[in-house]
Amino acid sequence: MVAELKKVLKQVESLSGKRQRELAALILDEIKWDKTFENTQDELTHLASEAVGEYKARKTKPLKI
Repeated sequence: MVAELKKVLKQVESLSGKRQRELAALILDEIKWDKTFENTQDELTHLASEAVGEYKARKTKPLKI
């Protein structure tokens, strides 16, 4: 474990149980997203290329926000 994470976890120990659970859920969610994106890089690359192609072919419209 890296020193920065050890330092953070030491600080987390001083927080309430409720806050520790909230932070644990956030960390687990980040890990889940990392794994999701790691397993879909080829698909994301393809979709990005397709989007750029549509933009260059002027097949896109600006979002009206």
